[in-house]
Amino acid sequence: MNKNEKSEIIAEAKELIEKSTAVYVADYSGVNVADISELRNQFRKEGVTYKVFKNTLFKRALAETGKYSKLADNLEGMSGFAFAFDNPVAPAKIIKKYFDNNKKFSLKACYIETEFYSGNQLDQLATLPTKADLIAGILSSINAPASGIVGSINAVFRDLLSVIDQISKKAA
Repeated sequence: MNKNEKSEIIAEAKELIEKSTAVYVADYSGVNVADISELRNQFRKEGVTYKVFKNTLFKRALAETGKYSKLADNLEGMSGFAFAFDNPVAPAKIIKKYFDNNKKFSLKACYIETEFYSGNQLDQLATLPTKADLIAGILSSINAPASGIVGSINAVFRDLLSVIDQISKKAA
């Protein structure tokens, strides 16, 4: 690999690092090509980019961006990189599902926003709600008091109509 090719790879890695909200490093040793292709498809469906870079080139990209510095300590052996943009916990869910089924493709480490997580925290990461789930929960919490008030008002009117109906039956 010549110097220009290395520069292009580092530039690509830097761009992915800069644009992503989360970067996951996974050990893909022992995973066959068919399974890697399936994993790539699952990542793609969730808007995640999965790439394999040489560890030394990725370390240089990390150093040049100044982000996610602790990942460099986990770059040994076969490393695959998942870059999340909209849903930072999607890679954790995919990695955990595959790891639970095959005992391969383990998480080495990751960064979500500015927080570092080691590979042994995969279970906690995979149970985090997605951004869409959080937004839906917040909106339903905001909406709940309003619907409670509407229900209370409707109950008062319903009770009032019931009383009026009872009085009209007694008068008749």
